[in-house]
Amino acid sequence: MSNFELVWAWALILLPLPFIVRMVLPATNAKAAVYVPNVPSNIQNSQPKSKATQILTWLIWLLLVLAASRPVHYGEPVVIPTEHRDLMLVVDLSYSMSQEDMQDGSGYIDRLTAVKNVLTDFAKQRQGDRLGLVVYADHAYLQSPLTLDTHSIIEQVNQMVLKLIGTQTAIGDGIGIATKMFIESDAPQRVMILLSDGSNNAGVLDPIEAAKIAHQNNATIYTVGVGAGEMVVQDFFMSRKVNTAHDLDEKLLQEIADLTGGQYFRARNQQDLDNIYNTINELEPINLATQAWRPQTEWFPLPLAIAFMLSVGLVIYRKEQV
Repeated sequence: MSNFELVWAWALILLPLPFIVRMVLPATNAKAAVYVPNVPSNIQNSQPKSKATQILTWLIWLLLVLAASRPVHYGEPVVIPTEHRDLMLVVDLSYSMSQEDMQDGSGYIDRLTAVKNVLTDFAKQRQGDRLGLVVYADHAYLQSPLTLDTHSIIEQVNQMVLKLIGTQTAIGDGIGIATKMFIESDAPQRVMILLSDGSNNAGVLDPIEAAKIAHQNNATIYTVGVGAGEMVVQDFFMSRKVNTAHDLDEKLLQEIADLTGGQYFRARNQQDLDNIYNTINELEPINLATQAWRPQTEWFPLPLAIAFMLSVGLVIYRKEQV
């Protein structure tokens, strides 16, 4: 019953009003019965019973006073952040993301799987922020616009596949599409997390020019370079070291971050990715200031409707007793 409240509970003081009126006003004398001669003997000399009438009358009065006290039912609290941050995830889907060089425990997983694992956990922690998702390969595409629904972002992340939009790397186009989402945003903080494992070799927009446009729109870009770098591979007769991140343009990613006031991070394994996104969480803390409201439903029509139906029943009952 904690969700119910009588907003105007003071109206309950009206409950004893009929008793007070009955005590204050003078009693009326009952009229003498009129005896009519030649009345058929089968008609009994009786008066209508008043007990049921009194019960109905008092019940109607109780319901009217209850309606006047304005009963209200409150729903569960709805929490609304006072301010939100707009955060765009920009993910490289070039074919090199299929490289299985991200150490996870004792084995290796491909880069895209490692990114999916980390982005899923990252999105779960960003309650209160609007998240969006842009993917890029030969060109960049908006996978999900900015939304407070982090569950939909997680679903979109888990559905990412390679070769669907090409095999190359259009970093500039990815930044451009993400920046476009910020243009009409009124969020005080605009953050972009750009993930890449290669160099810009496709698209129509130069990455540095795209970063300058993002900076003009008050966006901060954190860049993440993915790739193990040195990795030992086993040949037929011997093992050798190979550089699995030879295409990674760290200089470009560093320059993009510097232009926008962000930072560049290098992820050589699954644990590095986890640490990077934890660091970004610390650099861009979630705004904990919120407002809450509780939806309310007015219940006074219910006792009022019951009182009306009982009143109609009382009138019908009185007529039958006459």
